[in-house]
Amino acid sequence: MIDPQKHTILYSGSISDALSQLNELGEDLTLFVLNENGILLGTITDGDIRRGLLNSLTLSDPVEKVMFSNFRFAKRGGDELEKVEALKELGIKLLPLLDDDGKILKLLNLSILRTILPLDVVIMAGGEGRRLRPLTEKTPKPLLRVGSKPILEHSIDSLVNFGVENFWLCIGYLGEQIESYFQDGSSKGINITYVKEEKPLGTLGAARTISDFMHNHLLVINSDILTNLDYQKFYSKFLAEDADLAVATVPYNVNVPYAVLETTNGHVVSFREKPTYTYHSNAGIYLIKRETLKYIPDGFFNATDLMEQLIENGKRVISYPMTGYWLDVGKHEDYAKANEDIKYIKF
Repeated sequence: MIDPQKHTILYSGSISDALSQLNELGEDLTLFVLNENGILLGTITDGDIRRGLLNSLTLSDPVEKVMFSNFRFAKRGGDELEKVEALKELGIKLLPLLDDDGKILKLLNLSILRTILPLDVVIMAGGEGRRLRPLTEKTPKPLLRVGSKPILEHSIDSLVNFGVENFWLCIGYLGEQIESYFQDGSSKGINITYVKEEKPLGTLGAARTISDFMHNHLLVINSDILTNLDYQKFYSKFLAEDADLAVATVPYNVNVPYAVLETTNGHVVSFREKPTYTYHSNAGIYLIKRETLKYIPDGFFNATDLMEQLIENGKRVISYPMTGYWLDVGKHEDYAKANEDIKYIKF
């Protein structure tokens, strides 16, 4: 995570001061000029300084004389998807994320960040993981390590790379361990809020209790899923279809070891020799319009229940077939497979 203090300078600071700071920054050669109230006024690179010195400025002149005022920025809560793609093509590496007053909340490293998705994320992390006992007798399933870190951390880190900031973790069984491990999320530059379930509330029951979402769209995901899903493509499809709910799906093949006959009134009209049928199964990852939460009653409620409610009310529910890696780590053989597969998965 980039330390904004190393990249900021007061507008009254000297060009000499700016040069000293730029010299210490290494690759990220950009300074952000602030006024006395911390509001961003402009940016400075070594190129700006060279042009100023060629125009007869001196090293003792204030940096505001060389700063670039028409700078690029992102706003918290805004839809910056297209903007980030354009800035990446321009070769811009650092992008300030501003609040409504124009103050820097944090600096986004576009050389690492894939995009900025305007999503709030709800992760269901309250299950007991009974099928994985004895591994889950003293450790909650989301904290079981896959490779070098817990399975839940793989999901969070992947979403952080898509510019997601706000997470709600719905915890229950041994939830204090999850809270202790991730704390408030500040070490990752994100915000984590915990929703403690006194009793199981299903996939979406806990989401109904949250009132402080910042965006109009939610991503809901189970905590025991290992995936390299391209969330940008998933979200773009969701928007393009103007869907009320989108569910990611994975192919599930059924091999029939015999010829399958199609008959009409006892007459065989066709047959297929040992066919394979492909079905699309629920991957446990959902994009939801925030307004659809009104369909969720108090208490236990699953995402599949919401899908049925939306369909009954004439709303648009779509499937998003996944092409990347996906594994539901629910059993011992799944956990063993995850620890082998993690060596080769590209997130």
